[in-house]
Amino acid sequence: MIRLLVVDDHPVVRAGMVAVLGEEADLEVVGEAANGAEALALVPRLGPDVVLMDLRMPVLDGADTTARLRALPDPPQVLVLTTYDTDADIVRAVEAGARGYLLKDTPTAVLTDAIRRAARGETVLAPPVAARLADRLRAPVGPELTGREVEVLRLVARGLSNAQVGRELFIGEATVKTHLLRAFAKLGVSDRTAAVTAAHRRGLLDLDA
Repeated sequence: MIRLLVVDDHPVVRAGMVAVLGEEADLEVVGEAANGAEALALVPRLGPDVVLMDLRMPVLDGADTTARLRALPDPPQVLVLTTYDTDADIVRAVEAGARGYLLKDTPTAVLTDAIRRAARGETVLAPPVAARLADRLRAPVGPELTGREVEVLRLVARGLSNAQVGRELFIGEATVKTHLLRAFAKLGVSDRTAAVTAAHRRGLLDLDA
């Protein structure tokens, strides 16, 4: 029996996954969490074999939670299940130690097979995700944006001012400007709009989210 913990900030999504996975004879959902902090509290007590992990959640996101879970003495395998397939999200999750990365439109049969494979320690990637990683490896190496620079640009893309971005990320306005200037230099642009466009073109931002 494979023990599962479902982590997603949308109650309806969690309920749907629990209902679907509960029909599999060899899978048991032992718990649910609405964010990474809840997951970290539950894992030592519940001892899941696999954690189904959403990425963008309040309190503590999926990539940071994955990294902390994988640092535990007897860590569960983490299988990311998300709607986002931008390069930045994929790379953060993989670097954090996720065993697999699937999109939420994955058919049930594929998802359940991926859970079993992840439990065995196999790597599982949705075809679009595998293709993006392959393209990234083939692409010429250029200056990489830091995670913080991507966060700043993501908020800029939402129309926030530097001051608003600073309040959102708990950093000073001057620090926001520094991150933007560094991102401009790496992207080869000179203004906020061009930076957002260039980052989106590189797959670092999902402007439709």
